[in-house]
Amino acid sequence: MNIPSDLQQSSTALTTTYYDVVVLGAGPYGLSVSAHLRGQGLNVATFGKPIYFWREHMPQGMLLRSYWWATSLSDPLGKYAFDKYFLEKGTQGFDPLPAETFVDYGLWFQKHAVPDVDETYITSIERKGGQFLLTLADGRSIQSKLVVMAPGLQYYIYSPQEYAHMPSSLVTHSADHHDLSKFAGRRVAVIGRGQAALETAALLQEQGVDVRVIARHSLRWVPVANTKVPAWIRTVRAPQAGMGNGWMNFLLEKYPYMLQRMSRTTIDRLVDTTHGPAGSHWLKPRIINKVKVLEQTNVDKIEAANEHARLSLSNGETLDVDHVILATGYRPDLQRLTMLQPSLMNAIQTYQGSPVLSTWFESSVPGLYFVGFSAARSFGPFYRFVIGTEAAARRVASKVVRQVVHSR
Repeated sequence: MNIPSDLQQSSTALTTTYYDVVVLGAGPYGLSVSAHLRGQGLNVATFGKPIYFWREHMPQGMLLRSYWWATSLSDPLGKYAFDKYFLEKGTQGFDPLPAETFVDYGLWFQKHAVPDVDETYITSIERKGGQFLLTLADGRSIQSKLVVMAPGLQYYIYSPQEYAHMPSSLVTHSADHHDLSKFAGRRVAVIGRGQAALETAALLQEQGVDVRVIARHSLRWVPVANTKVPAWIRTVRAPQAGMGNGWMNFLLEKYPYMLQRMSRTTIDRLVDTTHGPAGSHWLKPRIINKVKVLEQTNVDKIEAANEHARLSLSNGETLDVDHVILATGYRPDLQRLTMLQPSLMNAIQTYQGSPVLSTWFESSVPGLYFVGFSAARSFGPFYRFVIGTEAAARRVASKVVRQVVHSR
């Protein structure tokens, strides 16, 4: 990934600074882990631009699919949970929550819980003599006993290979667009059927865009609890969890390390199918009878034609549009973390592009941890969402502090 010029700082004296642990990333997971490590009294350095992906890559007007109360970042004493933010602002939580509110909350959390974030990017990480050596974009050198990797989703943007030949003037990923107003009055095709695809389509339609959604399979909508059933019965049958009711959701949220006791086949099924592509119930009235959706339709061919994108579809239709937005999600791929030097990368055991992790989020390289989306293949689908920050931060911090004390 190219380092944005605004994040590159002028070189300073090339001295080496020592830390107990370095955290790469200042998104929800990086900030939460940092808060817990700081709470243990460790010498911690956190590098990254706070809530960067949410600020720069989520569309304006976006609403969160998850409940507001399940979207708190985590600190040891719960002093900076979402309800505390609302209390300070003199308001109350509500659903669906605007992404702008979450961004403001995330920055508020960072200001209070991890005030010394360094916005410089880490360009190199290697391991020598039982220590990690890190180089920053401004030339500084860092040495640390341990490293926690919490890279943002920008590293894992997935665009299907069949679109790779198209110019960016005609085909882009949904994560490329913070401002969708530039498409007003144009024809746009959105590829996908999940929350990102459907919400992007709704936002485009509401800004005067002639939009089509093309989905390989039928649309799915997140189910709504049956309020006709008494609350206590609903709780027994399917306890409330942050990403939907049900015992499996409850266990995945509270005890994610239990997942690793299951077979790889079971883990893969849960990761790949649980909380898969689906739209929130509140999106339905913004899509149905307003946006044309071509379900069970493939794009057989795409080509540039007279400054437009021409799509040949499996239903026999040919569609000419001004732009194609790929709402095709994200896929873990450690090879994209180019700051990991080859010798370190080769030492990390992987499975389907993800690091194989212990129940403490530690990789096969001692002292190297991965949290967030990178950990979803080991700990379940909740690590694609903010809700996983609590369990991840507590597990990592409890193991890291023991390692640091032992090394001392």
